[in-house]
Amino acid sequence: MTSSPATSDDDVRTPADVDGRLRLLLVEDDEGDALLVQEHLADAGLAEHIVWARSVDEALAHLDADCVLLDLGLPDAMGLGALERLLAADAPPPIVVLTGLTDTDAGLAALAAGAQDYLVKGDVDGESLARAVRYAVQRRRLEQTDRALYRSLVRAAETNRLERALLPRPVVADPRLEVRVGYRAGRDGLLGGDFYDVVERPDGTVLALVGDVCGHGPDEAALGATLRTAWRTLVLADVPADDILGLLERVLDAERARPEVFTTVSMLAVAPDRRSADLYLAGHPVPFLLGDGVHLLPADARGRALGIPVGGGWPARRLELGSSWRVLMYTDGLLEATVGSGGERLGKAGLMELAHATSRATTGAPVPVPGHEEDPVLGHLIGAVRARHGGDLVDDAAVVLLGWEA
Repeated sequence: MTSSPATSDDDVRTPADVDGRLRLLLVEDDEGDALLVQEHLADAGLAEHIVWARSVDEALAHLDADCVLLDLGLPDAMGLGALERLLAADAPPPIVVLTGLTDTDAGLAALAAGAQDYLVKGDVDGESLARAVRYAVQRRRLEQTDRALYRSLVRAAETNRLERALLPRPVVADPRLEVRVGYRAGRDGLLGGDFYDVVERPDGTVLALVGDVCGHGPDEAALGATLRTAWRTLVLADVPADDILGLLERVLDAERARPEVFTTVSMLAVAPDRRSADLYLAGHPVPFLLGDGVHLLPADARGRALGIPVGGGWPARRLELGSSWRVLMYTDGLLEATVGSGGERLGKAGLMELAHATSRATTGAPVPVPGHEEDPVLGHLIGAVRARHGGDLVDDAAVVLLGWEA
């Protein structure tokens, strides 16, 4: 194939145009040298997709190539300046410097600046030129693979770090209290802003928390981790339960990136005798009481979400639980699962149905050590929601179940 200057529209190619073959960009102002390079490439079977540019300015418009063959003596750039201009472009292809200069120091400088290889025109033939091009392309692909692997490892490490902060092990000494926690990431596999925690105080009071930072992404996950850590700190410092949400809102105000970010929270403070509890709701879905059936706990003392600039606090709602009970706290990722072809949401009624079936099917299931395996009860519940949804949930979901049997 005979190539022509890059100013021809016929030579502007996109990756889809070349059917997997290498696309080369030759940047050379000398016509004789350009023809010689093309002959070498033809001998090596690489001459089918070549774009020829006579200057760096022309070359910058044709960087959708697999490899660039670059002369260092051009009308608009001399020496390493030509290489540096191409490398400064957005995601440049690998560059092989092909020049008449025989100075070894110039070659080393070009490699140090970012070139994949440095060849002297008078010393190359088709085989050596083709080898340099193929090696340059392959090295770039390996570099891209390595970068993708590194990003994946960093992402996994960051996810693990956030997971430890968002999803801690409950700190409960009472062996008779049933404590189950569960979490499932959304469709993209990334942690979101949902969080939970369960802590027992020295006097025997057990406080449980489920929260949800509005929005999705690493910022929301980081904020959720901060709020969860702040909550545990307040509980361990024996701050009265009535004061915790107000102080938690102050942390939210100080740490959130935007003033419109808010957080919903459900908090339960179980008395030492385990027969009563105080429920605090900050704009969060109402927990379920599991037993012969499934019932919503009272929501008449419901308060606003944390971070919403309106009046009102978070009064406690006293619950008389009796001698046998189970309370399920959850985030709205379960409620928002869609079911059926119409895209309707599972909602509270659907979740209550699945919670009842799960409670009956998993009666007597052991409580695993948190962090070592998925809880069989909450794993069953989340799995049932996923099955009804038809796959991974769009939003993440956090669940806490507390129970007592006298």
